[in-house]
Amino acid sequence: MSLDEYFSTGPPHERPIFDAVMAELEAVGPVHLEPVSVGIFLKRAGSFAELRPMTNWVALSFSLPRKVTHPRIVRKPIPHGGRFFHVANLRTPEDFDRELRAWLTEAYLNTPD
Repeated sequence: MSLDEYFSTGPPHERPIFDAVMAELEAVGPVHLEPVSVGIFLKRAGSFAELRPMTNWVALSFSLPRKVTHPRIVRKPIPHGGRFFHVANLRTPEDFDRELRAWLTEAYLNTPD
């Protein structure tokens, strides 16, 4: 599925959040996008993050080699294979703040290319 096909059926708040996330990642390095029915997987050799649309927000999940405890992390980090999976909810592009940008960059840099 192409990005245009994917966004043609999504909620209107999803695209601006995706654009904010991608603007940050473009400065970090190449990202392979995999739009699927449940969201968009962000990959290098493997997935390092996902954007999943919900009714009122987009859930940004990302994998880090460490556990982050912060009010922006809305679910208990899940350990798996020496990494921790975190989730933050973004209602607007402005919710993708400095801390989330840093964690997403760290997730990217800690995923094999």
